[in-house]
Amino acid sequence: MNTIMRKSMLSVAGLAFAGGVFAGPIAAHANPVDAKPVAVAAQADKPDTSKLIPHGTQGDQSRITLNDEQSANAKAIIAATKKAGLPERAAVISIATSLQESKLDNLGHLGDMNDHDSLGLFQQRPSSGWGTPEQITNPEYSTTAFLKGLRQVDGWQDMPLTQAAQTVQVSAYPDAYAQWEQQAADLVGQYWNS
Repeated sequence: MNTIMRKSMLSVAGLAFAGGVFAGPIAAHANPVDAKPVAVAAQADKPDTSKLIPHGTQGDQSRITLNDEQSANAKAIIAATKKAGLPERAAVISIATSLQESKLDNLGHLGDMNDHDSLGLFQQRPSSGWGTPEQITNPEYSTTAFLKGLRQVDGWQDMPLTQAAQTVQVSAYPDAYAQWEQQAADLVGQYWNS
């Protein structure tokens, strides 16, 4: 096990690493490589799947391979969700919505292919009051705007993902959000504590 990983795992377990020697209760009693409680503690940092997908996924699931920009946008959505003080489930709904609307690409105006004046990760429209084009194409702003809409939905925490997303987005394809729930949950599980 390399030193950086060992330090990370020990810090999760609340132990110190000092110059190649373990400081703390484990030092005299166990081989640090075989210290199973450390691995359990590291697993505890991952969000609980029952919180990420409380209703189970609905229908067939889609999945795309993300490039670096798309991964960065997923991380930005998670950061904005955490900054807003909302739980992991809100990040799952947000990422699934963005996967449906833009495949996590921060889209500018697409000319004739544009849906009205829709822009950004969530395909929000300046003409509908979501903000200016500059604001809507800012991942933190657009996520915060989406989350503000989500907070206004009574009982969003207990709704199926597609219903919560549709109530905010008012899409012509309301059931399409459901297909991204598993990938969104996987991304939140991967990045929530990183």
